[in-house]
Amino acid sequence: MSNGARTDTGGERRYRREEVARAAGVKVRNLRYYQERGLLPPPRREGRIAWYSDDHLTRLRLVSDLLGRGYTVNGIAELLAAWEQGGGLSQLLGLEREMTRDWVQEDPVSMTRAELRELFGPAASAEDTRRAAELGYVRLDGDRVTYPSRRLLEATVALVRQGVPLAEILDAGDFVQSQAAALADRFVGLFRRHVIGPDGLERLSATQLDHIREAVAALRPVAGEVVAAEFARAMARRVEAEVAELLRTEQ
Repeated sequence: MSNGARTDTGGERRYRREEVARAAGVKVRNLRYYQERGLLPPPRREGRIAWYSDDHLTRLRLVSDLLGRGYTVNGIAELLAAWEQGGGLSQLLGLEREMTRDWVQEDPVSMTRAELRELFGPAASAEDTRRAAELGYVRLDGDRVTYPSRRLLEATVALVRQGVPLAEILDAGDFVQSQAAALADRFVGLFRRHVIGPDGLERLSATQLDHIREAVAALRPVAGEVVAAEFARAMARRVEAEVAELLRTEQ
């Protein structure tokens, strides 16, 4: 898995300390602090290894989100305690898992730098690799290079073999990322305003959380279908215009 998670015999994903921190976007040292303040349950230990679960990851993301919205650590602890006492925390964590799962299902590809050079040939430079890492298309670990997305790797290789410079592919990728972020903001904003509502998640009942979870499952494919359909329509119009321009220049 691209986030470093392993799967135990029961089918549950588990993470080492560094892996769960990286997946949640927090510093490793914050894990112990959150545990000491009652924001994070202790991990399960096997010998000297501390294993964290998807529930830990969900809780870390929730804490980060609440901190980003201006809550204090003490306020978050009180909020989590109230949710736990009322039984609403499990509903909230389940909702968070439902809202975030299945968006990214990728098959990572790992190779040595020598294999990377062989794959791309002289088209790839050290600067290209550095920029690809900045954009999140690759992860660098010593001599190992990991592509989190096999699909994006294969698309990049196909474009390079057609003669498109890798630097320009990365320019296009940077542009696509910014546009995708804007689209995600728009869709999430619609969901936040019209499905979750103005009160946010804190005051919703278990029944309302269940309704939102069902709405997430129903609406998740809609976003992808809308974007794919509109991109296909735009490409058809743009290619038609380009062909018409080429025909005019030939006359």
